[in-house]
Amino acid sequence: MEDKLFRHINQYISLSEEDFRNIIPFFETKKLGKKEILVQAGTSCSHNHFVLEGCLHMFFVNEKGVERTVQFAIENWWMADFLAFQNKNQTEFSIQAVEESHLLCISYEKQEQLLTQFPQLEKYFRIIYQIGYGAALVKMKFLFDLTKEEIYFHFTENFPDFAQRVPQYLIGSFLGLTPEYVSEIRAKKRS
Repeated sequence: MEDKLFRHINQYISLSEEDFRNIIPFFETKKLGKKEILVQAGTSCSHNHFVLEGCLHMFFVNEKGVERTVQFAIENWWMADFLAFQNKNQTEFSIQAVEESHLLCISYEKQEQLLTQFPQLEKYFRIIYQIGYGAALVKMKFLFDLTKEEIYFHFTENFPDFAQRVPQYLIGSFLGLTPEYVSEIRAKKRS
């Protein structure tokens, strides 16, 4: 299953199978059950997580006790609170499995060793982070430019993998919509 990471890396840089065999020991595998917490807010964000199978979501709980999803990760996506990971401090976010998930996890220290021994991976991670940052900017643009209804339909039409796999209340949380409003939008579409 680790070959998924090998194929993903080779979409962005050229990495030999021999180098990949030397890279894999830097990672730990982890399996999560549905709704299992991977990282709890207020704890150290000490690992970066690559999704081999499954789906994760990152969220925080606001002052009113409402859960707000800020990110999803499905197969071939990385997830961590990258600021807390980089600074080796506590995270304000929790990460939870949306469905049963299988991950490759690398600690901050191991990732630093990995990048020292395999400097070509610096380019891989730079590209991955640039893509993630760009996606966050596009999301912000949509939140400012589109109506709530337009945001919902844009998301479900352009990201059908998520729309099929992720519960509607989590999609609503990600888009800043209440579960009731999501139900209303969906009922309007059906009629």
